Amino acid sequence: MPTFELPGWGSHNCSSRQRIAGVDEAGRGPLAGPVAVAAVILDPHRPIHGLDDSKRLTSRRREQLFACIIEQALAWHIEHVGVAEIDRLNILYATLTGMRRALNALRPVPVLALIDGNQLPPNLPCRAQAIVGGDRSEAAISAASILAKVSRDHYMRELDHRYPGYDFSRHKGYPTRAHIVALQRLGPCPEHRRSFAPVRAAQKTLDPI
Repeated sequence: MPTFELPGWGSHNCSSRQRIAGVDEAGRGPLAGPVAVAAVILDPHRPIHGLDDSKRLTSRRREQLFACIIEQALAWHIEHVGVAEIDRLNILYATLTGMRRALNALRPVPVLALIDGNQLPPNLPCRAQAIVGGDRSEAAISAASILAKVSRDHYMRELDHRYPGYDFSRHKGYPTRAHIVALQRLGPCPEHRRSFAPVRAAQKTLDPI
């Protein structure tokens, strides 16, 4: 499994494993809504069974595990990076910014962060490792993926009430055919990412010549 370790931090030992944080995100690909990032330090004395990549779980199971993680984790934090920052920074840097904020918010401060993917944010409060496919292999990353996914889904259901017509509760902002059709018909709402090409195209179509 490919890993990418932040240079200059040295190695960790087993005695500090109770302060290892998992970090993952949800919502890099959608056309609307925030990118959600979660950081979790699991309690080794209160194991949570059934953790997995959030995409491999049913919605009902994610909700059940979400409640367990909130109750039983040693520490957790969920960070939403909104549309304004996504459009200003781009989605990659907005995601990395969210990861750094989520880790900075954890108490106790972790000694190691395991981050899903192949890139690490700068200026982290601890040493870090990027793990490709970590949401399937590392329990703490799986837990973070569940917190990020469920919290973002909740947010998108709220948006469905604020901006009816886009069906956000169904597609969660992803570029489904139904979403594209609604976007072309209604134009972007304030929660659409103007830096994403389909949103720009829809806005251009509706703008007066």
